[in-house]
This record gives sequence, structure tokens and C-alpha cells, in this order.
Amino acid sequence: MVLNFFRRAESVAPERKASATGRVIAWGGSGRVVWSPRDAASLTRTGFSGNPIGFRAVKLIAEAAAALPLVCQDRDRRYDVHPVIDLMRRPNPGQGRAELLEALYGQILLSGNGYLEAVGEGGLPLELHVLRSDRMSLVPGSDGWPVAYDYSVGGRTHRFDMTGPADPICHIRSFHPQDDHYGLSPMQAAAVAIDVHNSASAWSKALLDNAARPSGAIVYKGADGQGSLTPDQYDRLVSEMELHHQGARNAGRPMLLEGGLDWKPMGFSPSDMEFQKTKEAAAREIAIAFGVPPMLLGIPGDATYANYQEANRAFYRLTVLPLATRVTASVAHWLSTHLGENVELRPDLDQVPALAAERDQQWARVGAASFLTDAEKRMLLGLPRVAEGD
Repeated sequence: MVLNFFRRAESVAPERKASATGRVIAWGGSGRVVWSPRDAASLTRTGFSGNPIGFRAVKLIAEAAAALPLVCQDRDRRYDVHPVIDLMRRPNPGQGRAELLEALYGQILLSGNGYLEAVGEGGLPLELHVLRSDRMSLVPGSDGWPVAYDYSVGGRTHRFDMTGPADPICHIRSFHPQDDHYGLSPMQAAAVAIDVHNSASAWSKALLDNAARPSGAIVYKGADGQGSLTPDQYDRLVSEMELHHQGARNAGRPMLLEGGLDWKPMGFSPSDMEFQKTKEAAAREIAIAFGVPPMLLGIPGDATYANYQEANRAFYRLTVLPLATRVTASVAHWLSTHLGENVELRPDLDQVPALAAERDQQWARVGAASFLTDAEKRMLLGLPRVAEGD
């Protein structure tokens, strides 16, 4: 008997498969924490467009990975001229290689899924386009594998058929332990830290609007030392406070009290001002989720790396190169099915300035190994083999 690990339970229809980027509804109540929605659009809005740490982390990774030089080769040779090289150099009229790959890496970092569309029929695609992840939905077949992708925008849906000889869509997804078809993004893992960081920023803004302290208390004693304000007096007092003594433009403005009113200033204790450390800790968690050394984002208090150069080298080794290698390998395999021959796309490590010292040491170490043949040395350095006598 053959077991199908992609098939869900019989009580759940395939077309109702839960998405990793589906909305999670958080019911807010008294004494309960209210979190922002966890769908891709909301996370992008709060964690990328509305958060400087998330924005910089995504931009830093996507731009660094898109700027890596690529080499095209097969088992026998490395190509200087090849149709795949020409296609990647100008994948569509509106984008170059760096712009296309930056958009693709950005979609993967924000949603855990990246989609490339091939334009043209027969042979190598004429154009490549990055499709937005929040508009794409996968249609699984009876065996669990995708048979189509639906792209919805403006009330219209276009279906990409995946049952032909060459797939029109290249779906690149991050690892997700609980979803068979969609990936898990760093933005989802950092969602709690992003909420904390945004809330701390909103609190800081509110404190600045109120001169970084509570407004204090106005005590009314009356003529005999006791009494209370009438409704008209209370409304007038609140109106004057909001109009003349609230906001940054009224900071430091003197207050004139009359009729038995007394001002009792109030301040924060040191424990109440710990939100700044909380904000820095949340920023560090966001950077860790994306794999960016906090030092590169200007987060204070980081002493993990001896200097900026080491942090930059670790950033490329642990974050940029694994992402770029996996994505370019998937794109090369997808283009090979269209082209009809196997080609390989991968980052050229010899042209990455951050890794220059490491590559020099590796070249010297491999070159000095007298017990290795030239073919073995080329294989260790990632170079294609050469024919006998060349």
C-alpha cells in the first residue's frame, strides 16, 4: 500500500487547505493582549512599511542577495554567453536582474513564498515576472501536489495550469513544519517582537506629545477647603487643558490656575521608563529572526562580533548566501525544464568583497595540496571540470 503524506484527513477537502499566511483572528478582551493580524498583507504593513527594523532587515538581505554576481555553468564548462545569462540580464522590459531578484527575495522574506511567472510558450521564456505572494493561492490535486495556481487581483482571477510539460510558475518557499504547500516567513516568526516594538514607538510618541510625563493632577479644594467642580466648570477646564497645554507645540507653557485649583505634578518611576530597553530587546529579536547581526542595524549594546567586518562576513555566510544559493538553484532547475538542458545558476563567491579574505585562504590551501589532482581542486573550488588535455 502506498501512503500519501501530502493528503489531508478525509474530512477536510483539499481546496480548503489552510494557508500559512492565512488570517489569525485575535479576540481582544479585558486583561488580554491584542496582537495584530498574522496574514501576509497585515504583516507587511506593520512589520515592513511601519517598522524601521523590519524594513531595514528585509532591504539589507534582499539588496545584498540580488547584488551577488551569478555564474551559469553545467558539468563541463562555465558559460560567458548563454541564453539563460541573457534572460537573467534583462528578464522583462521594466526590470533588470537586480530589480527582479530583489523583488523575489523580498516576497520570500515577507511571506515565505516567492513566485516567478514565465512568459512565452515553447523553449526558454521570453520574460520573467515576480508575482505578489498575497494574491496567489495554490490549488492542490487529489495527490496533494499543486495542479494550478490562482492569481487574483481587482476581482479577477487567472489560473496557471501546472499539468503541462513545463511549469509556468516557479514557486520557491521557505521551510514550514506545519504546512505542505506554503512557507513560513521570518516576518511571521518576528510578529510578536514587531508588535512590541511598534507599541513602544507609539508610547514614546505619546510621551513626547505630553512632555515625557503624565499631565499631573488638578486638585480643587473650593473656598472652604472642600468642594467639587460644576459640570460647566469641569468642561471648561478640560477644554482649556486640551487647547492650551497639550501637545508638543505647548510644551513648557505656563499654566494659570484660579478659584482654589492646585496643580500636583506627577512623574514616572525608573521602572516605568523601562520601555526603552524593551524596545531595544524587541529590535534585537526582529534582527535575529531575519538573521541580520544587530550591529549592522545600529542596535546598541551588541558585542557578539569583534568588529563590523566580522559581523558583515557572518551576515553573508549565514544569511545572504544560503538564501541566494537556494533560490538561484530553484530558478535554474525551473529554467532547465523549459530549455531542455541542465544548467546551473549560483553566486560567484570569488566576486563577493565580504568573503575575499576567506576565498584567498581557500585558494591558497587548495592550491598547495599536492596530493590533489587538478580536477579535484577545481571541484573543491566549485569550478566545472575540464576535458583531458585542456
